[in-house]
Amino acid sequence: MEEIFQNSYFYFFLVMLVYGIGDVLGVLTKAKVSSVFVVMLTFLILFMTGVFPADIIDQAGLSSMADMAVGMLIFHMGTTINLKQLINEWRTVVTALISMVIVAAAVFLLIPLIGYENAIVAIPVLNGGIISTQIMSEAASNANLAVPAALAAILYAVKKFAGSYPASMFGVKEANNILEKYRSNPEDPMFSMISNETEKDNKGFATQKQKYFTDFVCIMIATFFSWVAVTLEAVIPQVNMSIWALVLGAIMGYYNLVPARILDKGKSSGIISMLTYAVIIPSLANIDFAQLSSLAFQIIVILAVTIIALIICFYILPGYKIIGSKPLATGVSLAQYLGFPATYLISKEVAKAVTEDPDEQEIVLNRIMPSYVVGSMTTVTVFSIVIAGIMVNFI
Repeated sequence: MEEIFQNSYFYFFLVMLVYGIGDVLGVLTKAKVSSVFVVMLTFLILFMTGVFPADIIDQAGLSSMADMAVGMLIFHMGTTINLKQLINEWRTVVTALISMVIVAAAVFLLIPLIGYENAIVAIPVLNGGIISTQIMSEAASNANLAVPAALAAILYAVKKFAGSYPASMFGVKEANNILEKYRSNPEDPMFSMISNETEKDNKGFATQKQKYFTDFVCIMIATFFSWVAVTLEAVIPQVNMSIWALVLGAIMGYYNLVPARILDKGKSSGIISMLTYAVIIPSLANIDFAQLSSLAFQIIVILAVTIIALIICFYILPGYKIIGSKPLATGVSLAQYLGFPATYLISKEVAKAVTEDPDEQEIVLNRIMPSYVVGSMTTVTVFSIVIAGIMVNFI
């Protein structure tokens, strides 16, 4: 009987069952309920109740490939970004940096309610990802601060739930706005600017030689540049591998040396996205009911106040003017709660939820995804680590 229920195929099926439920609910609700939120909440509940084993990703045989898939997906994403468009994302970077300052200020104001140590630990965790969380949690543990150390781990997991719904909601608002403009005037130059199918591309190497870019060749190219990105990080450790992969993808895609959306061309973007998503899941297995209940008040207050502060600053006050769109600016400000690949996945589900037309999905994706992903990389990948390195000295 154990052989039936305790093998890699069975655990892989359970993982994909949760993913499938999340996708179905995301489509049914037109992204009002984010599939990312559904998947992560489902895994958290199933881990906490003991229904799923903590090592289900290992049992499903996904761990090793999941780590490798991250670089491949980031390179793929880079190939979708026109280099001029990437340079234009300076507005996204500024908006993301301002959003980090707003979150830090809001948490400092909460010190009378949540305590000094909890506030110091919470700021880099809210701004960042697993690295900044590890820095703050380890520092708190070394200082014999058990509650702040636990807060770091739980807040890191739960903040994705809090951020995914509003980020998806504002993404849908932006998608509907851009589709309304596109449908009323599809010849508007702004849409040719965000289209990947430029006249230059049609004369490029990848287009002329597209028959040679078979499934295996595309996967091989994405793997090669992932290796290059990792190698560059080893040589220049100040620059994260994900940034190298993104830049390499943007350069290769812009000059049409490789096909845009290279993993789509290689018919492998779905499985690589799934594997990348699997990197996030194990962090949810370390939370139990006792931890969650003891820190519930601090977590709810921190998340509610900081998210409301961001919405006020970028949707109600003039903070949105840097990007020029209220919903897009607000979505970018929330990217620090999600990180990559969640911002990538939310962009994809928004595009699928608002339209079934592939061309319109392309317009939506090219409008939202660069800003969401660059916003998350600005905060989570780069500057949150700097913030953690500073804040750790105050514990």
